[in-house]
Amino acid sequence: MSFSEREVERYARHLVLREIGGQGQQALARASVAIVGAGGLGAPAALYLAAAGVGRLKLIDPDVVELSNLQRQVLFETADVGVAKVEAAARRLTALNPHVEIDAVSARLDGSNATNLLAGCDFVLDGTDEFATRYAVGAACVAAGVPLVSGAIGRWTGQVGVFAGRPCYRCLVPEIPPDAETCSVVGVVGALAGVIGAMMALEAIKLIAHAGEPLAGRLLIYDALAAETRTVTLAADPDCPVCGPKASRE
Repeated sequence: MSFSEREVERYARHLVLREIGGQGQQALARASVAIVGAGGLGAPAALYLAAAGVGRLKLIDPDVVELSNLQRQVLFETADVGVAKVEAAARRLTALNPHVEIDAVSARLDGSNATNLLAGCDFVLDGTDEFATRYAVGAACVAAGVPLVSGAIGRWTGQVGVFAGRPCYRCLVPEIPPDAETCSVVGVVGALAGVIGAMMALEAIKLIAHAGEPLAGRLLIYDALAAETRTVTLAADPDCPVCGPKASRE
């Protein structure tokens, strides 16, 4: 794969990085990445992956743009209110980088369609705020052997982790927390979505380009109020119904 002079200029800052260079940029151009949820986390992640030159981005989201989204979902503008998120996102991302193929899917991912919706994707980013969707994404990624970058935010705290085999997302969250709340209930500072969404994109770029050490098997937790981060190591659940020995019988 060769790049045009305009593409060389576009990706110049990547091409001079020892950890990416020409080989890594070619890997980015060949990659197919699914982003489940074009909201607070998916929006900045999509922008940075498109800017980075990922060859194909598949955006999966069933919602339309609402005015309350604009506080943190930086893919959209006021004129997009009422428009399907994936449609508005596709326009913006194509304007940013016409070399990226955008596959816009206005659908709700669940256990019945996750495998089909994620088929053909090399990497998956999950920025949704519903545990049922997260479980469906995680299980489909384990079944397909596809690395998953998962992010979450609430109030002033965010987290991002990479799941590639074991442990999987279900090992981290075995059951839906009884006190689970969404950002619409507890609130969230808008810029936090940008921080965690950008981290998700960065982890995806590292995975694709084989650069550095991804957060595989680890979870990075960011406390924005204290301006502190900590990273914890995750353990595989021996009884996990998704990646454990009983998975095939579940």
